Amino acid sequence: MQGQTHTLATFYNGWDKYQQHLVHALAPLTTEQLNVEASSNLRPAGMIARHMIGARARWLNYVLLKEKRAELWPLSKWDDADQPARSGEELAHGLKVTWQVLQDGLQRWTSADMEDILHDTDDDGNDETFTRQWVIWHLIEHDLHHGGELSFVLGMHGLPAIDL
Repeated sequence: MQGQTHTLATFYNGWDKYQQHLVHALAPLTTEQLNVEASSNLRPAGMIARHMIGARARWLNYVLLKEKRAELWPLSKWDDADQPARSGEELAHGLKVTWQVLQDGLQRWTSADMEDILHDTDDDGNDETFTRQWVIWHLIEHDLHHGGELSFVLGMHGLPAIDL
C-alpha cells in the first residue's frame, strides 16, 4: 500500500447513510406538514431543512471549497427570508444535489487536500482562513445538529422522525 493515494470517502462512510435518512424523512412531506415547529420562536421544519441545504451550497459553491457548480447557486439562497416554502420532494432534491457535490469531493480529495488553506472575506470585509478539514467537519456537525432538530420537530407533531 506504500505510495498509494487514498481518498476520504472511506473515512466519512456513514455520512451518506445519514443523508439517506434525511431524504427519506423529508421527501413525502407536504408544505403544510413542513410548517410544524417546536415553538413559535423557532424555525419550522421546512426552514430547518432549507437552512441545511443553503449552508451546504454556500460552503461548497462560492465560499470556501470552490466547487463552482451552477446547480448550487440557487440552493445557496433557499434559507433567505424572501424564499418560498418548499415541498418535501424539493427539499429531498436539494439535499441530493448538495450531497452529490460533497460525495464527488470526498472521492477526489486526499488527506493532503485536507490541509489546504482556504481564504474568504466575511460580511464585514475581514479575511478568514479555514482548512478544508475544518469545513468538512463543520458541514458534518451542521448536518447532525439540524438533522436532530428536524427529527425532534417532526416527531413531536406525530410525523415520522428521521429513522436512524
